[in-house]
Amino acid sequence: MSDQDADVKAGAPAQQQMPINILAQYVRDLSFENPLAPESLREGQDAPEMDINIGMDARKLDDEKIENLYEVVIGLRAAAMRGEDPVFILELQYGVTVALKDIPEENHHPVLLIEIPRLAFPFVRQIVSETTVQGGYPPLNLNPVDFQALYMQRFKDEIKAAQAAANGKDKAAKKAVKDDKK
Repeated sequence: MSDQDADVKAGAPAQQQMPINILAQYVRDLSFENPLAPESLREGQDAPEMDINIGMDARKLDDEKIENLYEVVIGLRAAAMRGEDPVFILELQYGVTVALKDIPEENHHPVLLIEIPRLAFPFVRQIVSETTVQGGYPPLNLNPVDFQALYMQRFKDEIKAAQAAANGKDKAAKKAVKDDKK
């Protein structure tokens, strides 16, 4: 028996539960179109231009046993084009089911759309790479993604509105304190 096992059996504190519990990861939808094969696979052609789009979505799931259960879906579309002709089009929806514990409600949204995609991205990257190889092409190795920057860009108007509202409350509170002192 190891010392670690002895500590656990001797009544040492159990490992603290993490605030993010990933319950499942899965391919929700995967499509690979190779419309011009085998001509598009011939050697000596110009490298295609890549257009890659990534999006995230989250929704709360109802469950009687698990509080704060969510599904987060990373949507990815990669289109390789030679001029107007598509070489291949890959579309992937990768889902993650997650339970959040001891995270304040106002922080759920950024955790779900920044941290969960950050944790799942290596799996998305592997699926994209393997799928393009199976399609007859070199692996498409995606660069790391700054999910926080994507989040800030997508929700910039809502973030500014929330900050303005918070600043308005701060100003009103400071004014009330000044008025009370008089």
